[in-house]
Amino acid sequence: MITTDFVPGSPCWLDLGVPDVRAAAAFYGAVLGWDFESMGEGEDMEGGMFRKDGRVVAGLGKLTEEGARPAWMIYHSVTDADATTQAVERAGGTVRVAPRDLDEWGRMAQYSDPSGGQFAVWQPGTSQGVELVDAPGSLCWTELYTTDAGAAKEFYGGVFGWRFSDMSLPGGGGTYALITPAGLPEERMHGGLMELPAEHLPLTHGRPYWHPVFAVADCDAAVAEVTENGGSVQMGPVDAEGVGRLAVCLDPANADFVVLTPVRG
Repeated sequence: MITTDFVPGSPCWLDLGVPDVRAAAAFYGAVLGWDFESMGEGEDMEGGMFRKDGRVVAGLGKLTEEGARPAWMIYHSVTDADATTQAVERAGGTVRVAPRDLDEWGRMAQYSDPSGGQFAVWQPGTSQGVELVDAPGSLCWTELYTTDAGAAKEFYGGVFGWRFSDMSLPGGGGTYALITPAGLPEERMHGGLMELPAEHLPLTHGRPYWHPVFAVADCDAAVAEVTENGGSVQMGPVDAEGVGRLAVCLDPANADFVVLTPVRG
């Protein structure tokens, strides 16, 4: 589960880069019940914050990197972004955005793992991260699709100290590795990774990628809103034993995410 104590290595923030900020704000408002707090108006609308019930759940910004695809970026909490950058480089990763301060809020950096999966870190200042998780309309899980699970485990384990526990998917669907932050029990697992062949990753032309999983009260109702508001469904809705009912979706800009109505014990 994801919590807001944001221990080192745990997901703490996410933001979406898209060509059309206004359209994305309307889409996620319909699908997840988010309110958008803009940082600009009219043609100058460059981005802002999404809120659910008044609490910040994600960021939204205009996609400015040439050649980049619209996508969610997941940030993990660290105590020292500069030290993490050195660890990423030692482990064979690439620095995409060098550590930099965002006023008094904190310090961030963005990277690619050795196989090309993009991720980011956040060293908190006055802002620890999102204010609502593991509740309908908020982040409840993170997931990496990778072409080399062994290499991914070695890299992220070295950078963040993550522990991994493998489980077999039903029906011979392969192996799914559950991710737990360093030093915490398995109840605090916050994500998973799965190995897939490059041809099964058409969104990125075979490059690994992370995506968020959002909790929703009714998966089928959320999927209906996805399709009614210009998005599409890659898979589902399906029932996953012990997990819940889920669907893999694309927003109108083809940024991928998952909606999940989790099984509650």
